Amino acid sequence: MRGRGLTIMVHRDGALESREYHVPFWVARAAMIGGVGALVLAVALAGLYGPIVAAALRAPLLERQVERLTQENQRVGQLARALDEAEARYAHLRGMLGAGVGLPTPEGRLALTPASDERLYVAPPMEARTPSAETRQDGEGPSLPRRWPLSVPAYRTRGLAAGDSSEGHAGIDLAVPVGSDVRAAGGGIAQETGSDPAYGLYVLVTHPEGYESMYGHLSRVLVVRGDPVRAGQVIGLSGNSGRSTAPHLHFEVRRNGRSVDPLTLVREGV
Repeated sequence: MRGRGLTIMVHRDGALESREYHVPFWVARAAMIGGVGALVLAVALAGLYGPIVAAALRAPLLERQVERLTQENQRVGQLARALDEAEARYAHLRGMLGAGVGLPTPEGRLALTPASDERLYVAPPMEARTPSAETRQDGEGPSLPRRWPLSVPAYRTRGLAAGDSSEGHAGIDLAVPVGSDVRAAGGGIAQETGSDPAYGLYVLVTHPEGYESMYGHLSRVLVVRGDPVRAGQVIGLSGNSGRSTAPHLHFEVRRNGRSVDPLTLVREGV
């Protein structure tokens, strides 16, 4: 006599006989439990590895997007360098003309600086003469910082604070409109260029006999580190960057690391 269980009958279409299969209850119960366990395991695996599989499927798409963004970044960098070069050329043109020639407007025309901001200077008649040794030294090659760093009228708003390493102000502040030409006070090497929390955009030029001149709060730097600089060369445009409350140029002269009053070496208009 068979024990308690399940009888499964299999009858094939067109056949005269059927087949019976007797399955004990414990086998059926074990099969049911195994099936439920397999289903639960499958659901758990899908929950755990599903995101990984989906991420793996998205990887080729992400790689293509990264490659496209890299190419776009390269194009943006090329456009930025071209823009900087164009602005530097316009600034050089302004320095050559001495007039208020600005950057191009969105319509493609050159914007002129209002007459209230800059004054058009007319050069005096030139006289043919043999240049002196001092003139040649100031015009070409390294020279002491004896030239005034601006070609437009300026107002001195702050002077040198007396002291040594604890001095509160190491140069003079000259109020000028943003975008005015900043010229090297003497010939030398652009030792440092960059940005500083206090000075903003700046240029540091080294000169003979341990002299250095520094130009701070610029809106644009027109030389790079290591460039030779001529006396009177436009090396930047004035601005309001760094720790500044109004547009001005911070002009500083040092000798052997100590601040020197620039007015003992230069005078306005020279």
